[in-house]
Amino acid sequence: MLNACRHVGMPAGLPNPRKAYQEACNKISPKADQKWSHPAVYFAGRDAGWHMLSNGIESKVMPVFSEIYQQYCDRVLAGEKFIIEKSSTIPELPELPATKKHNQQQLDNLKKLLD
Repeated sequence: MLNACRHVGMPAGLPNPRKAYQEACNKISPKADQKWSHPAVYFAGRDAGWHMLSNGIESKVMPVFSEIYQQYCDRVLAGEKFIIEKSSTIPELPELPATKKHNQQQLDNLKKLLD
C-alpha cells in the first residue's frame, strides 16, 4: 500500500522499481553516456554497484537496488534535481574479464545454491 501511495504524483519518466531495475541492468557502459528514463535510475544503479547489477542474482540484487532507488524517488518528490555528468568528466573503470579461478568460485557458489 505504501508503494502505491508513493507512485501517486510521481514525476513523468520516473519508472516503478521493477522497470528501473531492468533499465539499470540493461544499460551498456559508459553508463553516464546512456539515455536514462530519469537520472534517479542512473544514481540508484551507480550506488547499488554496476558490477553487482550485471553479475548478481536478481532475487538478492533487486531488493538492494529497490531500497536505494526508493530513497532517490523520495528525494525527487522532495524537489531535489539530479544531473548526470557525462563520462568525459567521470572516468569509469573498464570491465575486465573474470579469471578462471573467479569463474570456478562463482560456479561452486551456484552449485551450493542448488544443493
